[in-house]
This record gives sequence, structure tokens and C-alpha cells, in this order.
Amino acid sequence: MGNRPPEAGIRVPPSVLRDFVQKLFAGAGMRDEDAHTMADLLVATDLRGVVSHGTHQTQGYMRMLLQGRVNPRPEIQVLSSRGATRVYDGDGGMGHLPSSQAARFVAEAAQEHGLAAATTGNHFHFGGAGKYSRFAADAGCIGIAVSSHRWQRQGPILSAATGASPMSIAFPSCDQPPFVLDMATTFVGWDEDLFEQAPFLYFKQLGLGAAAHVLGGILAGIWKSDRIPPTSKWESNQGGFFAAFAVDAFLDENEFYQEMDRFVSECREADPFPGQDRAQLPGNVEAQQEADYARDGIPISDTHQKTLEDAAADVGIDSPLADFEHTRFGETSTS
Repeated sequence: MGNRPPEAGIRVPPSVLRDFVQKLFAGAGMRDEDAHTMADLLVATDLRGVVSHGTHQTQGYMRMLLQGRVNPRPEIQVLSSRGATRVYDGDGGMGHLPSSQAARFVAEAAQEHGLAAATTGNHFHFGGAGKYSRFAADAGCIGIAVSSHRWQRQGPILSAATGASPMSIAFPSCDQPPFVLDMATTFVGWDEDLFEQAPFLYFKQLGLGAAAHVLGGILAGIWKSDRIPPTSKWESNQGGFFAAFAVDAFLDENEFYQEMDRFVSECREADPFPGQDRAQLPGNVEAQQEADYARDGIPISDTHQKTLEDAAADVGIDSPLADFEHTRFGETSTS
């Protein structure tokens, strides 16, 4: 799925979508507090236009919960803590829950200690990485979030060593939009002709993907035998790595913000890529969409709407989406 605004659909206020999605996860067996966390994180992702990892994932997540493959009521634990580091166990639940705890911990601990790091393991998908790195950026820190999962190490080296693991680095700013790198570490499909022309694309992709797997996978303990079926009853195949660095531990905070604003501003005045209206750094477009969608409503395609309404029917909950048919834009929508 491409992360582009749908050409047609309806617009739904973030508060309405958040309340609806919370009820869906509660209907799938999650505690109200955990359902609230899921709704907050997924709607925040929608607000930034990252369609692939927002509420469009709700139906798939609910099916995993209802089928007993993901623990709907995990007891998240801190397995170890040393200095400004922690290791979280997600108890077979959704990855969003321990990951948000870990991201908040490193953001808070870095402000006191200068830097902090945490891993999460024994959980399912954690969604998009950018929502976690932003916790640190919002606290005046540089944030890092990486995740990975288990797969069979076989076939070509690119497939054996990498798994499209997500990574994000977020930098705080003041007056300019934030600079937030948020990407999968697999970004070019295999093409032998392209490899002959630009082999560095594949070697760099290999290095990024392998490093992400070590941080978000191996270091996070996803290969521990008690987390792998049949020993584990849960689909706990993912882990995460989170780190934060307090800006003022390295440079005067005001000086950093001045230089960041100047950097972002000058980059945005540069010549854009062909076909683009304006030069932007990663995260700049998402910041504008977040402001637009908070004001005008989150655009929901027909396909997206149907997945949410079908999920509501699965757990006997009324959908409020039909109430926003008057906001419809475009003619047809399939994205």
C-alpha cells in the first residue's frame, strides 16, 4: 500500500475515529487502557498520512486477537533494568503496548541521564517506527526506534539477512517542521539489471536491514526458544530497540534549535526533486498532513472504511462512519 492520500472517500474527525477504534479493540478482548493506547497510536499514524500502518491495520490485528494468536490482555513486565536501560517483555501481546512504554521510558530517562536505551520482545507487530521516535523528539531528545521479526534465513543474501525491518530517527526542532526519518530498510526490489547499474543500492540496503535485525531482533531476544511456537502459544515474533539522546547533554539547547531550524529552512528552499512542488526533509510532509487532517478530518478510502465496518460487525459494535458521508470527496476509492 502506498502512503498517499486516497483519491476519494470520506473525512472523519480524529476524535471520532479514535473512540471507534478503541471500542473495536476492547470488543476484541483488550483492556480499555490498552485499547486506548492502540487507538491513540494508530490514529496518530493516520494523522501523519502513514496509511499503511494506521487504523487500516485494525481488522488484521483484531483477527489475530480473536483467533487467540496474540494475547489480548498481556501483563507487560520490565525483565531487567540497569542505569538508564530496560528490557521489556510484551507477554505475547500487541507490540504497540510495550513499545510505547519503552519509548516513553527512554525519552524520560535521557532527560535525566543524557542518554537511555531499551529493548522490547515477546510481542507481535509494533506498527510504524516513527510514532515511537517522536516521543523522544517531543521531549527535546533525538529518538531512535527499530524493529525486526523472525524469518527463515535462506535464499539470496538480501532475503536471508534482511526482512524489511522498520527504523526511525527523529530530531527535535523549534519553528520548522520536525525532521523524522521513518522507513523500511528494504526499499528496492531485486532487479538484476539494476544491480549491474547501481550495486551500491543493494549493498546499502543489505547493511541497513542486517543492522536493524541485530538491534530490533537479536538484541531484543526474538530468537529465544521460549518465544517461538510451539513452546510459545502466541505469535510473538517481533522485538524492538529504542534509544534517546538529550540534546542539551551535548550542545546548548537553544543553539541546537537555532541550527536545526536554519538547516531545515535552508533545505526546504533548495531545488526539489523532479515532479515535487517543494523540497522537503523526511517528516516535513507528515507534519503538514497532521495539521491539515486534525482540522479537516482524516481521509478514509472506501476500502479502509469497509475494513473498519467489517471489524465492527465482527464484534457487534455500531460504526459511526456512515455519519460522515456528507464529507465525501472524489468519485471512487479503492486504496
